[in-house]
Amino acid sequence: MTRDIGAALRALHVKGDPFILANAWDIGSAKLLAGLGAQAIATSSAAHAFTLGRPDMGHVTRDEALAHAQDLVAAVNVPVSGDFENGFGHDPDTCAETLRLAAGAGLAGISIEDTMLPEPTPYSRDLAVERIRAAAAAARALPGDFVLVARADGVMNGQYDLDEAIARIQGYEAAGADCIYVPMPGDMGGQAQVCAATTLPVNALAAGPFAEVSRAEFAGVGVARISLGSALARATHRLIQDTAHAMFDRGDFSALAHTMPGSEMDGFLMG
Repeated sequence: MTRDIGAALRALHVKGDPFILANAWDIGSAKLLAGLGAQAIATSSAAHAFTLGRPDMGHVTRDEALAHAQDLVAAVNVPVSGDFENGFGHDPDTCAETLRLAAGAGLAGISIEDTMLPEPTPYSRDLAVERIRAAAAAARALPGDFVLVARADGVMNGQYDLDEAIARIQGYEAAGADCIYVPMPGDMGGQAQVCAATTLPVNALAAGPFAEVSRAEFAGVGVARISLGSALARATHRLIQDTAHAMFDRGDFSALAHTMPGSEMDGFLMG
């Protein structure tokens, strides 16, 4: 892509009119999602880890994540954002370095969370804010635009409450973040509180109970972006699990009759 991909990604973020950031896990899924209409693609740290036969949370190296991201960037003609966990290091300087490397890999943006991976323990609020401040400074020093998403994961991880998450995202906004993300903030009332607490675009996660929420409902509380995390990969895994049980337990292959024709998939891969 020759245009400013960061600016292209930023332009998609409109409060109350959310776009769907489609998380892919390999080149084929990225091409398929883009071919089906995704306006932007994201990596998923969990889904990528699964392709390597590893569990989620801190089991993929920065070099592996960068190489994976480069593969997806090269595969599609839409902006790609990186799920870069905790920035692959605890200190602010490492977060800044990771952001620069991500931009060099062709990404349009990344997200950085406040969790001391591989443990679910959050960084102190002050350190979490400083990590985002350093990453934001690195982003502003780039020649092109770049969208930095600051995550407060403690509600989802059961480490702090929504009030603490809101205090953190307000600190992230002051530190220079471009977008805010509090995954799984309890319910839609919590999601509305998150959106009301910041002037920045807010990312929501369509997973778990929030998978029952429509795009229109997310829009109604002011969400600007809806990501899938590893949910689409996990839905694929569920299909494999259900089909495998049918085959191995009952000798039933009927689920294999409802597949995408190879020629149709080839069209997405070659397009």
